[in-house]
Amino acid sequence: MDFKKQAAAKAVTLVKNGYVLGLGAGSTMAHAVSFLKEDIEKGLVLKLVTSSFDTKQLLQQNGITVHEVKDFEQIDLYLDGCDQFDKNLNALKSGGGIHTHEKLLAAMAREFILVGEESKYAEKLDTKFPLAVELLPEALGFIFSRIHQLFQHVKTAVRINEKKSAPVVTTNGNYLLDIWYPEWPELSEINPLLKSIPGIIETSLFYGMAQKAIISGEKGTRIVGKEI
Repeated sequence: MDFKKQAAAKAVTLVKNGYVLGLGAGSTMAHAVSFLKEDIEKGLVLKLVTSSFDTKQLLQQNGITVHEVKDFEQIDLYLDGCDQFDKNLNALKSGGGIHTHEKLLAAMAREFILVGEESKYAEKLDTKFPLAVELLPEALGFIFSRIHQLFQHVKTAVRINEKKSAPVVTTNGNYLLDIWYPEWPELSEINPLLKSIPGIIETSLFYGMAQKAIISGEKGTRIVGKEI
């Protein structure tokens, strides 16, 4: 059973005619593109934007026009996956390294919905995934020092492109620094503390941004909201 495909199918049913729709990255969003293509062929009219180069290519390969994010002040709905989310829909989106673009679309959206397998859900975020920060390359040494002053016992590492034996460079021309916490501090404090450090562009913690999550598993597909 392809739970990602089931979750994507449910998510697409929430797209209404005339929407400005944002899509994130990953295999779940690839399924969403297939379902959207079918609906567009049946007459659905919408404008699409995306935070992902791969998703943009896939949309274009399917004959779907992709609009520029800069041309919009607001979008109606943003659908995206994540590495993990908790009972209050706080999400980590560290793996892809495009969280700055993803967070922009999430903030622009009237509604931001997480989509994916039920295995993405955890009562509390665990520490198997790092927090990723996008940062100016020239600020690396300063940021490294400041993070270790703010958070004791964390482990940090510049994300490396193993094929090039060099730091990963984002589409914005920046570096990614992965932070592993032995135990998560108060989630509400993480973004304000880190983003107060000059040179940090954005973090991969989506705190309090999602309104709903669509998850699919052995017990079916369901829509969940924040627990509190």
